[in-house]
Amino acid sequence: MKSINPDDFKVVNSIRLSEISTNLHIGSSDEDKEEKLDKVQLKLSALQDVMYAHNKYGVLICLQGMDTSGKDSLIREVFKEFNPRGVVVHSFKTPNSTELEHDYLWRHYLALPEKGKFAVFNRTHYENVLVTRVHPEYILNENLPGILSVDDIKPEFWENRFEQINNFETHLAQNGTIVLKFYFHMSKEEQRKRLLRRLEEVEHHWKFSAGDLKEREHWEEYMKHYEEAINRTSNENAPWYIVPADDKEMARYIVAKIIWEEMQKHTDIVEPQLDEKSKANFEIYKEQLKKE
Repeated sequence: MKSINPDDFKVVNSIRLSEISTNLHIGSSDEDKEEKLDKVQLKLSALQDVMYAHNKYGVLICLQGMDTSGKDSLIREVFKEFNPRGVVVHSFKTPNSTELEHDYLWRHYLALPEKGKFAVFNRTHYENVLVTRVHPEYILNENLPGILSVDDIKPEFWENRFEQINNFETHLAQNGTIVLKFYFHMSKEEQRKRLLRRLEEVEHHWKFSAGDLKEREHWEEYMKHYEEAINRTSNENAPWYIVPADDKEMARYIVAKIIWEEMQKHTDIVEPQLDEKSKANFEIYKEQLKKE
């Protein structure tokens, strides 16, 4: 299999989603992809153990994509070798009444990773510049000063939100949280096939929601807002990676490999060393325990 280079997926200049392929054709079998993923899974798990001992960094993995793009299955497969206490997954739904009593970033602050751990946001704070742009009436639920109707939501409102999100992520990065953001770039045709599968195969019926079809009607609008959000918020503090998502197995491997390669840049993540005094007393400690 061709080597995966994170830079091939990283957004460093302005992009147009319509010009980016939703499938990475490199001629590898599903077995080959799974084998490669298995190896990276184990390396990431071992890395998290070292991170826990090092206790200076947390890692925030942000996953965004249209319905059926494969976020749930990717979480299951990429992080399955982790110590269960080393990774926490948060799936953000429509804000509840308590969350709406705070600003839109509040619930995301509460879910940030502890030092030494990974947190995965399945849908993220970016819903606040994606879903709410397609459905601006949702903003009214936030009960914001000066926003009494959709007509009060001016372009400056979204400008401020992008600035707030960039500041939020910069703050995280400067305080020891490594932020990596992945957009699952799936074609509309592939989504159609996956939705049909949910309707046709009994074991997948539970996954189907009529709401998915309603949101599908806004596909072009979502693409426009995804494109703008990615272009406005991809930077060195919190880069975006556009992952071809029509092939789920390949998407999983790409994400895992990018996480691994990006984590290798943090060369200071090493197991802490015991002080010389403690090492010098090892034999004394062993004898003490043997005599018990």
